[in-house]
Amino acid sequence: MSEKDRRSLEPKLENFRPAKEGQAPRSLEELSPEEWAHLKEAGFDTQIPKEGEFFQADAHVVQCRSLPEGLELMPVTEALQRYDWIGDYWWKAVSAEKDVYTRATAEDLDEGYFIRVLPGYRLVYPVTACLYIRTPEVVQKVHNLVIVEEGAELNLITSCTTHPGVRSGFHIGVSEFYVKRNGKLTFTMIHEWAEELHVRPRTGIIVEEGGTYVSTYVTLHQVATVQSFPHCRLVGPGARATFGSVVVAPKGSLLDLGAQISLEAPGTRAEIISRSVSTGGETIARGHLIGKAPEIKAHLECQGLMLSDEGAIKAIPQLDAYYANVDMSHEAAVGKIAQEEIEYLMARGLSEEEATSLIVRGFLKVRIEGLPETLQKRIDQAVELARAGL
Repeated sequence: MSEKDRRSLEPKLENFRPAKEGQAPRSLEELSPEEWAHLKEAGFDTQIPKEGEFFQADAHVVQCRSLPEGLELMPVTEALQRYDWIGDYWWKAVSAEKDVYTRATAEDLDEGYFIRVLPGYRLVYPVTACLYIRTPEVVQKVHNLVIVEEGAELNLITSCTTHPGVRSGFHIGVSEFYVKRNGKLTFTMIHEWAEELHVRPRTGIIVEEGGTYVSTYVTLHQVATVQSFPHCRLVGPGARATFGSVVVAPKGSLLDLGAQISLEAPGTRAEIISRSVSTGGETIARGHLIGKAPEIKAHLECQGLMLSDEGAIKAIPQLDAYYANVDMSHEAAVGKIAQEEIEYLMARGLSEEEATSLIVRGFLKVRIEGLPETLQKRIDQAVELARAGL
């Protein structure tokens, strides 16, 4: 499909109802067992240890609680009313005029979360957030703001999903992340949307001296379209950023994903790792590394696995260097499972289906440097569920 064809198929916001008209529960206790089973598949589980928990259904915050004194967690509209200084961050990492989706969110916000970890606090357990569409055919517009102060550390898991009975809708998620000097933010986003749902994350990240940002994105189930291209700026010496994605595109899905990292200070480090599997859908893996300072190191790796002749995988790597003493590289590969690999496993007692499934699981199992073991296990579990489905 050409870029022109994609633009012509872009869904219209006016075809969806406001999320404020949705039927949100008053508490988590009102959710049905079927809903809870679906939420747990998407990674939202109230039983795991955590430092804070945020749950938004349609345009309404159902739950928001935090435990340690060093953590501030609240609906973003409450934070905007409480703190005058938020204007120094609000719409600074992402422009409100970026596109029609950011403009719509700026004009009519449907909430979002505000998270701030105070200087020096290193949270032991993750903070979990869930953005949930419970009403059919609504457009949910959220704006999230996360600030990790100097020397602080945060593991944030965001689960995004729909009610099991919802098939269509629209989600716009604007997120601005700020990592201060020697801080660390590990951000894991797990998507499990519906067959006819459209998703438009718009993300900006700014990392200061010695700071670290680790992002992992996982989507393994049917969704109509996802379009995401976060922009990360490494503005302080020694800042680091790693983006990893594990995606499966079933028939009918179009996943246009990637990341852009701008290395703007000496000694900064960046890595983008993408794993895409097409079972009939189309994936586009974009990666853009921009070297704007000396003595930087950056690597981009895009790998795709075709399991159907109906789908498509496109890898689009780009490197821009503006200094001589930089180390920047990229690797891109797309292919199918080698028949000899299947035959090798079948000779050892596996069926063809079992052999294929095992190879796919190994391909999708990506270890991200800096990702806590608990989050790695959660991703591995999601991959295992997808493997069973495949």
